[in-house]
Amino acid sequence: MRNSNIINSVTARCRAFGKAVLVAVLGAGLLSACASGPAPTAMAPDETAYEYRLGPGDLVAVNVFGDETLSGEQSLDGNGALSMPLIGEVDAAGQTPLELQQTLQAEFSEFMQTPNVTVRVVEYRPFYIVGEVRKPGSYSYVDGMTVVNAVALAGGYTYRASKDGFIVQREQENLLARDLTPVRPGDVITVRERYF
Repeated sequence: MRNSNIINSVTARCRAFGKAVLVAVLGAGLLSACASGPAPTAMAPDETAYEYRLGPGDLVAVNVFGDETLSGEQSLDGNGALSMPLIGEVDAAGQTPLELQQTLQAEFSEFMQTPNVTVRVVEYRPFYIVGEVRKPGSYSYVDGMTVVNAVALAGGYTYRASKDGFIVQREQENLLARDLTPVRPGDVITVRERYF
């Protein structure tokens, strides 16, 4: 009889322990899912064929050959537009520098014979890094940088940081990224918190 009571007591404790472990594992999974924000929709794409497209905050140098009054450096406004002398506002957002160059040449051709225009990016719009880094905020973009470079600029990881599986918000899409994923201007990188 006593052995039966001991066996029942041990069995009950094992069941209670198993339930506690299950609750802890499920709870950690739920916390992880909630804290990381929106779930990433896909892996960040391969960047080998990436072509830079202009956006708000980019600083460009426009050179109209033979006319200094039309040339100069200018930032794209919050809507991604340039305000140019003679032709007015030009929507540059989403265009490559070469496409903007062709757009400006077409616009200036109404006022000039065969305008020769060049467009060069002087300074890219910043990227942003948030979450478990020592100095979250916006940082100047440098061509060729990766997520791990961005973390280094932000002072490195906090002790709670998860060092893999970053989230990159890019053009209204959340992407799963790794430490060597290339960063683009305007990206928002989230370094998530680890739980164990």
